[in-house]
Amino acid sequence: MAPPEALPDEDRPDEDRHWSLESLNKAYQQGYMAGLTGHPTSQQPHRAEVLAAAWEAGWDDGEEQYQLLIQKTA
Repeated sequence: MAPPEALPDEDRPDEDRHWSLESLNKAYQQGYMAGLTGHPTSQQPHRAEVLAAAWEAGWDDGEEQYQLLIQKTA
């Protein structure tokens, strides 16, 4: 089977086509907390491309804050 990004929209898994603002916010918040607590990006739990991107954006922001906290305490 082709990877989801190579499939036409009608052939993509449902989780790639159906997401809400609430699910994007939740994915972002989960990523933020993961980054803030020093977890690696390999723990990203979402298969859906849009939700994975929201999680990774949150992780980036949380990781940035984590690094600032480390610098302040060093």
